[in-house]
Amino acid sequence: MTDEFIVVIPARYASSRLPGKPLADIAGRSMIEHVWMRATESNASRVIIATDSEQIERVACGFGAEVMLTKSDHPNGTARLAEVAARLQLPADAQVVNVQGDEPLLPPALINLVASRLSADKQASIATLAETIDDFDTMMRSSVVKVVRDVGGRALYFSRAPIPWDRDRFATGRPTAGLGEGWLRHIGIYAYRAGFLAEYVKWTSAPIEEIEQLEQLRAMYYGHRIQVAITPLDYPAGVDTPEDLERIRILMQDKQ
Repeated sequence: MTDEFIVVIPARYASSRLPGKPLADIAGRSMIEHVWMRATESNASRVIIATDSEQIERVACGFGAEVMLTKSDHPNGTARLAEVAARLQLPADAQVVNVQGDEPLLPPALINLVASRLSADKQASIATLAETIDDFDTMMRSSVVKVVRDVGGRALYFSRAPIPWDRDRFATGRPTAGLGEGWLRHIGIYAYRAGFLAEYVKWTSAPIEEIEQLEQLRAMYYGHRIQVAITPLDYPAGVDTPEDLERIRILMQDKQ
């Protein structure tokens, strides 16, 4: 096993809330170029943009990226990564970090962190990140995915529900003091072993995955371990809506 890893950036042109999102202009560059630049600043030995769009392919090749044109019927980014790993004929223990194509402010250090966490846990198939939740309102939002870890840092469960449930404080309503330690928000950056990706595409969805609408629960359902590192850095929000895009544009323009 080696500490070496590659980054794959899945990028789809279609988006229900923001069509053409990867090509949106931010401070004179496309969003996908900003993401690619962050990834190339990490310790990755190789950075590949995986897309089903010839338009994205042309733009990405134009700024010097390595691009792989992938099938258009993948249900999610993980399946797109699996196609890349298979076509590259990566060995089972090779590490592949999935960097979302809509996170132009992602710190390269977090890419390195998730890769190093997977490298350090030889029994884990996946590594991901989390950050501390420090307020009750955030804890109660179903849009915030919570994770509980064991003593070795591996995930016990992910949920949209407020876990762990503090029976004495939460049952009486909003706690008067802060949450304290022990509550974690999941951050959706993943490092995978290539062998896991080859298995993943053969599975049907898991019942708990369908209930929670959380793809990572499929891996746990089929017996794979997920290592969870606590990020020491703020994890900047990505771009999901036109409002998000405008916010990022203002932030990036201020940095020029």
